[in-house]
Amino acid sequence: MSETDSFIDEVTEEVRRDKLFALMRKYGWIGIALVVLIVGGAGYTEWQKARHKTAAQGFGDSIVAALESDDAAARLAALEAIGADGVGDGAGQRAMVTLLAAHEALRSGDRDGARDRFEALAADPEVSAGYRDLARLKAVILAGAEMDAAERDAALEELAQPGAPFRVLALEQQALVLMADAKDDEALELLRRILEEPDVTAGLRRRVTQLIVILGGDPEAA
Repeated sequence: MSETDSFIDEVTEEVRRDKLFALMRKYGWIGIALVVLIVGGAGYTEWQKARHKTAAQGFGDSIVAALESDDAAARLAALEAIGADGVGDGAGQRAMVTLLAAHEALRSGDRDGARDRFEALAADPEVSAGYRDLARLKAVILAGAEMDAAERDAALEELAQPGAPFRVLALEQQALVLMADAKDDEALELLRRILEEPDVTAGLRRRVTQLIVILGGDPEAA
């Protein structure tokens, strides 16, 4: 390579370096900002995870402490004092507390108080559909004959739709309604259908089988 070529190469390389440095001075802050954002974002995510974990642990500890009392009234008061603090799934926490409080009210003999809590939870739009359906089913069961028949039947029909989380339990309640109305043949048919459902639990299967026997049917024929 001649001295001229070598000189040209050196000049070309110097020009390239100058251009690169100029670009870095002009746009380098973008890269730095991206690094800061990535590192900051990762740190914030980890902080949020730790915060949620701490809140969930605190909520669980509060539930356990509330249920430790031997006095039903004290347990109920402690549960009602627990409030979701907005960290994590506040609606889910509220639903859990409401369900537990309703059960404590029921255990202490306050059926109306329990039913009111279930109905309030069933009407809460911020709570997930699963919680609302469970509360609605429990409210219908508690209401019993006091509930308007048409309203009860409509609620159970909706809860018994295919894919509903508590379908088989709603079907069981429909069968009990038919039995109370002396519609034994229809009740038997429905009870046999329940046994064919894919998600029937062992406990429900036993109850349904006993009802079939009470009605004079053959469980083996289901």
